[in-house]
Amino acid sequence: MVCYHIGMVRTQVQLTEEQARRLRALAREEGVSLAEMVRRAVEGYLQEKENGGFAERAERALAAVGRFASGLRDVSQEHDRYLAME
Repeated sequence: MVCYHIGMVRTQVQLTEEQARRLRALAREEGVSLAEMVRRAVEGYLQEKENGGFAERAERALAAVGRFASGLRDVSQEHDRYLAME
């Protein structure tokens, strides 16, 4: 677990009743505080933005489509068999 008490900034956030209820339920399930859940959500959002977000990752993935050739003509139908091969 990360130690947050050093260098922390207190802030207020307003959530809808539904958001607060769902967040409290998740916090209870995971055995952490509501504040920890908010920190995790903020960190996840920031990392997503820093890594280009979904749209940029999808664009990079689509740019790779078709760039590699296996020489096999049945990969789309037999992909599980090929992936299981060592």
